Amino acid sequence: MIISLACGVVLSSCGDLGSTAFTAKSQGIHDLGLGNSRIVSKEKALGGNAYSSANLSTVRWNENVRGFHPAPVSQSSVSLGVSYARDKHGMPTYPDAVRNRVVRTTAYSHEENEPGAPWRMNALGTYLKYGNVRSAAADWSLYPVGTKFKIKGLPHTYMVDDYGSALAGTNTIDIYHPNLSLMHTWGTRQAEITVIQWGSWERTLAILKGRKAYPHTRKMYYAAKAKVQSGKVAMN
Repeated sequence: MIISLACGVVLSSCGDLGSTAFTAKSQGIHDLGLGNSRIVSKEKALGGNAYSSANLSTVRWNENVRGFHPAPVSQSSVSLGVSYARDKHGMPTYPDAVRNRVVRTTAYSHEENEPGAPWRMNALGTYLKYGNVRSAAADWSLYPVGTKFKIKGLPHTYMVDDYGSALAGTNTIDIYHPNLSLMHTWGTRQAEITVIQWGSWERTLAILKGRKAYPHTRKMYYAAKAKVQSGKVAMN
């Protein structure tokens, strides 16, 4: 038993985008959307979900211990997002050409044991990662599978290898954590990210096409398909 658990910990940071994806039954590890409503204290400090340069620019993360939390967002990045359309959380929807952006982030963990969520697995059928490269979940029609990004103030590279029903149609990115304590410590907060590599639209469509039986995956599939057909897709 101890050996099995040890192997599981090692494998959790070794997910491979080349592995076979889940069947249509797979809905991602956090489909109940709890990651988007767990901890809202930081958003309350920002005056709710509203996105504005006035409240974001005054935030100071006093709990930025051991480099766990993002650095404060820059005023220039906040100002850039003001002109774009907003999602239901009041966050801007950036064109793909804009790689530096302010996003709403939430946190999730496999330890929540949500119904239908496979142990420590992502929507690709590989292990969730928490090493130098860390797993993240998002709407794949905005961040195609395999998209890599950096969070300002943190040394890790994050990769989109998961999704969730509450994320579809929003610009929110859900950050994976290996336990509930770290998940709650992250909570819900705005962060400044830089997309360093866009993922594969071809693979995104291939995976989602077989999962159209579920409302959120169907929504992502048709949104991603329309985006690809329009020619306005992210390029590296």
